[in-house]
Amino acid sequence: METPLRKHSDTRRNNIVQLILALLIIILINVIGSFFYTRLDLTSEKRYSLSPSTKKLLLETDDIIFFRVYLDGEFPAGFKLLARSIREMLDEFRAYSDNIEYEFINPSSASNSKTRGEVFERLIQQGLQPTDINVRTKQGQEQQRIFPGVMVSYKGREIPLNLLADQLGAPPEAIINNSIQALEYNFTNTIRKLSNSNRPKIAFTYGHGELSLIETADIRYALSDYYTVERVKITGNVNALTSRKANNDGSFSIVNKYRAIVIAQPDSVFTEKDKFIIDQFVMQGGKVLWLIDPVFATMDSLQQATQTMGITQDINLNDQLYKYGVRLNSNLLMDINALPIPMVTGHMGNQPQFSFFPWYYFPVLTASSSHPVVNHLNAIRTEFISSIDTVGDPAIRKTILLTTSQYTRIALTPVMISLDLLSKDPNPEEYNQPPQPVAVLLEGEFESLFKNRLTSEISEAPELGFTEKVKNNRMIVISDGDIIKNQLRMNEGSLIPLPLGYDRHTGQTFGNRDFILNCVNYLCDDEGLMSVRSRELRLRALDVTKARNQLLTWQLINILGPVLLVVLFGIVQFAIRKRKYAR
Repeated sequence: METPLRKHSDTRRNNIVQLILALLIIILINVIGSFFYTRLDLTSEKRYSLSPSTKKLLLETDDIIFFRVYLDGEFPAGFKLLARSIREMLDEFRAYSDNIEYEFINPSSASNSKTRGEVFERLIQQGLQPTDINVRTKQGQEQQRIFPGVMVSYKGREIPLNLLADQLGAPPEAIINNSIQALEYNFTNTIRKLSNSNRPKIAFTYGHGELSLIETADIRYALSDYYTVERVKITGNVNALTSRKANNDGSFSIVNKYRAIVIAQPDSVFTEKDKFIIDQFVMQGGKVLWLIDPVFATMDSLQQATQTMGITQDINLNDQLYKYGVRLNSNLLMDINALPIPMVTGHMGNQPQFSFFPWYYFPVLTASSSHPVVNHLNAIRTEFISSIDTVGDPAIRKTILLTTSQYTRIALTPVMISLDLLSKDPNPEEYNQPPQPVAVLLEGEFESLFKNRLTSEISEAPELGFTEKVKNNRMIVISDGDIIKNQLRMNEGSLIPLPLGYDRHTGQTFGNRDFILNCVNYLCDDEGLMSVRSRELRLRALDVTKARNQLLTWQLINILGPVLLVVLFGIVQFAIRKRKYAR
């Protein structure tokens, strides 16, 4: 017969054995986990999962990529969340590559204000943009300068990465959320820039009055991180964009010299031969970014007089663009959501005094589409833009990328443009047109403009390689060439290009550069990059009204709920023990 003492001893021994086994199982699981990485992401948008293209890029790294993150210190809650998200993202990167290393640095750690100033100046010179924030201290509110950015180094190269996705008019919590959302894209994009040794070729055309080298200097510099950027003169040169490649059987194949071309604000007529050259480039799979002004209007004329004319500018591209799926309209769009320009409102001594007034011919565009080309972009500045209609073949998919606001006015050409507009408040009844498309993405099957228009000698000549259709291609049409044009400033007698999107009058930086980069990336089939760009992490904010109305209910649940659960657990446990030992 088993004594109570023996029974108690066996129970104790069994408990110890079970504890030891549990510890061994936990240790074994951790050992196995150190060799096999996995993560369970239960969020609906897969917030904590890297895209396949990012994983592939990380697995292909062959040297140390070092991230110096300048977000260490005491910050408001939003920036702490951004810093924590950066650390989590880099830890996620390290799970797929042993070559990822990082360090968090506090640029304000120096106690000496002069030393801090020198550090700040060096970071600004390296390309990091500072942000001034108000921090609550024991002494009250204090302004603090932070650098929400990273310096990324790889194989002796180093480039800055600014992480704060500032958007005009966006609330702080949305800016932080968009910055967190863009982390994977920004980090992946930077690694691609540093590791990209085999760059595809793209070209800016010239010969038809397109923007000059200095007027496109900033965007060409930005594009050079991804592509070999050249200039090409189309005028009359059949081999400007394509070349013949001999096959083994003696025949010829036509191949494109460039992945994409940019036609930036031409102002002179394209001949039929020039259009044929572009058309066949498209038929061979070449991508085109069209930035065409259907109306000629310029602020230069208003420097000498108080008014000028906006007139139709026909450069003989209408039929070609119509064939590809769009029609550029001969009008100017006016928008209450417009860029302010300075106007002399008086004099103090010999010095003119300026005030800023919205110039309705310069709409500021805020993208509302979720397409990766424009998703979460900052506002985009424009000058004298026109509307675009989508037309033609349903085999071509048309995606509206940019529109004006709901407070739009359409001025048909010829239109008188007068500075008197600055001194008048807009009449809401005149600005009542719906949003007008100004940038359109075209994708699908394109048919040649010259199908059934060429003689048989040309269309059947193998050396010319005429192609009448391309099954899958894409292009983007924008009705404003100024979107890609950087402003200039005079420095010691020389013109210096300013960053694309920077407005020298207001000091604001708009999203023009990112928009053009996204356009070219998308056209050039950088699908991995764009798939990361298109990810959306939703900001789950509290319903303030609902929370206020149900405040007492949730307070009672939070206070009494845990107490009631403990009491209920105790009652159940007491009932089980009573039933067990009552036998």
